[in-house]
Amino acid sequence: MSKTKNAGLALLILLGLSSAQAAPISITDDRGQTQQFAEAPRRIITLIPSLTETVCALGACERLVGVDRYSNFPASVDKLPKLGGLDDTQVETIVALRPDVVILAPSSRVQDRLASLGLKVVVLETRSHADVKRVLLTLGTLVGAPEPLKIWLRIEAAVDQAAASVPAAAKGLSVYYEVDSAPYAAGESSFIGETLARLGAKNIVGKDLGPFPKLNPEFIVRADPQVVMIAQRSAVNLSNRPGWERIRALRDKRVCVFPPAESEVMGRPGPRMAEAAQSMARCLREVAGPGKP
Repeated sequence: MSKTKNAGLALLILLGLSSAQAAPISITDDRGQTQQFAEAPRRIITLIPSLTETVCALGACERLVGVDRYSNFPASVDKLPKLGGLDDTQVETIVALRPDVVILAPSSRVQDRLASLGLKVVVLETRSHADVKRVLLTLGTLVGAPEPLKIWLRIEAAVDQAAASVPAAAKGLSVYYEVDSAPYAAGESSFIGETLARLGAKNIVGKDLGPFPKLNPEFIVRADPQVVMIAQRSAVNLSNRPGWERIRALRDKRVCVFPPAESEVMGRPGPRMAEAAQSMARCLREVAGPGKP
């Protein structure tokens, strides 16, 4: 082949690569609204920790230019501008950062305002395992990640591994997982509840109550769970709660108290769900260990 033909072929390949890299992207979010992007966004803001972690897991952490105040993983995001929480989102600062896209949850109160200011907003919900997978694949498309499905398959495999580590003696134990001392619980239909089910536990909060219901405290006493999983911040003086001295989990010392960093991971529906499953599996192994009734 002549040098001229070689040069022409190389130019065609380069033009093809350039065209592929700049291919337009269309994203439909959980409001049913579609956003069009001429190319993968280079300046991204996320306003919920699980979405921050997902963007980073997809290899696009360096594109983040701002996050919500609770986003703290990976460590590199701590250096980014913190843009408040659900109730005090710093809209003016977000606009000044000139993001190509702002990714947030339906619970965010600023989505309409941001859109009215001309910003592209993508709203994504992650309440279940299926949601986490869908959001991972959606954001994979948005940032141009090569194989987002592989990340999900690794999460699934690790959850399966955690489930395999749970002994037969722990299967079927009834569990109360407290999200907040109000009390709010993780129900069967939540991502936490689905993980517990994968591990073989029986959730005292059925699907009919929703993913994260606020419970009547008497409901928990009547359900009489065999295991309680709870964050350290909420675990003070559990036996002083009315009726809790009668709950089997307390009588049999089957209460797993998770320190702040661990409970934080367990409450985030994203790439670290496998770590959360391992924490829950460890709890079930411990409460079903030698000497437990």
